[in-house]
Amino acid sequence: MKLGVVFPQTETNADPDAIRAFTEAVEAAGYDHLAAYDHVLGANPERPGGWTGPYTHRDPFHEPMVLFGFMAAWTGRIELVTEILILPQRQAALVAKQAAEIDLLSRGRLRLGVGLGWNAVEYEALGLSFKDRGRRIEEQIDLMRRLWREPLLTFEGRWHTVADAGLNPLPEREIPIWMGGSAEPALRRAAAIADGWMVNAPIDRATAALEQMRGYLEEAGRDPDDFGIDARVSLGKGVEVAVEQGRRWRELGISHLTVNPLGAGLGWPWGHVDAIRRFKAAWDGG
Repeated sequence: MKLGVVFPQTETNADPDAIRAFTEAVEAAGYDHLAAYDHVLGANPERPGGWTGPYTHRDPFHEPMVLFGFMAAWTGRIELVTEILILPQRQAALVAKQAAEIDLLSRGRLRLGVGLGWNAVEYEALGLSFKDRGRRIEEQIDLMRRLWREPLLTFEGRWHTVADAGLNPLPEREIPIWMGGSAEPALRRAAAIADGWMVNAPIDRATAALEQMRGYLEEAGRDPDDFGIDARVSLGKGVEVAVEQGRRWRELGISHLTVNPLGAGLGWPWGHVDAIRRFKAAWDGG
């Protein structure tokens, strides 16, 4: 099982030295991947009509594609993971281009996790429809994979048109696309077209969630053993609880585990660094 860390977006600042120090500490501690969340805009909760959501305009978010370009320059081993990139609010061809560049410049270290998102304010500001995002993401993934394989293509979809054009340079592999989501349509979609699933479920509901996904994989004619599963554990209740939950996830046969330091009252960056080092030491010691 691969072990990674969530980059604590909303508890960081704009200091590039601090970002570098945290990232280098994650790689030096022996983790396998580093995951970043995605939000382009935060809404004001005092806006007309109000606003409810886990993030607002006060929460910092570094744009993950730019962030990974920065990180790729001075890391050498760790996998860079979007967990998740809100794909339907972005242009598919541009995401394909950005992903290809990151994968090339990092020597094949990008895992592209994508999902639908929940923030309609972002979709409106970016000029894209919130209502049809589930159907659009399927076409986007098909188009991106073709752009990564074919030097030139003609693509006529419902939402996308490419007229005898292509990316250059092409990535040296087909970049893995994983999907998030917990609703039934999202699970079925991931089972049908994704390379893996990023679980957003607590360990107490893990068995049912994994059985559901494995059932959808079998319905889609796919081997569950060839499909990645990435679960999360939080440091919010302490390292010992997170380690115990991680071991329970491992017993369920998942392929990846990601440690989330957000919400644990840690100082940026060294409190976060200390916590992820203590988790790794406890994990290895067990």
